[in-house]
Amino acid sequence: MIYDIADQRIDIRNKFDFTTKFCRAYLSDDQSSHSDVTVELTKAEFDEEKEKSEGYSDGYIENIAIYRKLCHQLVPLNRFLFHGVVLEYKGVAYLFTGRSGKGKSTHASLWTNYVEGASVLNGDKPIVAVEGDKLIAYGTPWNGKEGLGTKGKAEIKAICFIEQAKRNYVERMTPSECSELIFRQLLIPKETDGVIKTFEFAEKLLQLPVYRLFCDISEEAVRVAYRALIGGEL
Repeated sequence: MIYDIADQRIDIRNKFDFTTKFCRAYLSDDQSSHSDVTVELTKAEFDEEKEKSEGYSDGYIENIAIYRKLCHQLVPLNRFLFHGVVLEYKGVAYLFTGRSGKGKSTHASLWTNYVEGASVLNGDKPIVAVEGDKLIAYGTPWNGKEGLGTKGKAEIKAICFIEQAKRNYVERMTPSECSELIFRQLLIPKETDGVIKTFEFAEKLLQLPVYRLFCDISEEAVRVAYRALIGGEL
């Protein structure tokens, strides 16, 4: 089946129904034209994923491995996996990221509660494309256990690292301060060409305004982040 993901036609050749149902919102109306990327797991690739995913269904295991393989195949097309939450507001994307369990999804949910018009474009594993001097974030079917996300895209204007704290405040980060943190959120290919393109992508990310938000789970945390990323008051 062919799916429209990140402005590419993706032919996913899965064996289990899990992925068919999982990706149904992205199913292309055009199933006959040429695809840009074809993704299919070998038996060895599936067995390797299954060996490290004990307790999960075969369909789920295949689905995870398919997305990882797809993201590797998208690198030559200047599309990259980034671990984080994409919040969209007034047609612009803001990328919230950080270590697992630090409250990225929680903070994004606070925005949807307190900021009229804010929505989550992808709640966990967006694809980010380089288009000229712009970085475009895309919704994908793979949007985290909370299922936060929608089909769409928006230009990224800023990146914000989340840190849990008792007081809400924001610090602007320099490229040298955040470069290692950026790299931790990327899927790094094994082949040399892919590594080079991913490093070039990381350099473009570092050209964006990058902030570190120390916050709790309150409306005040959203107001503090809003002032820094967007400007003005809610």
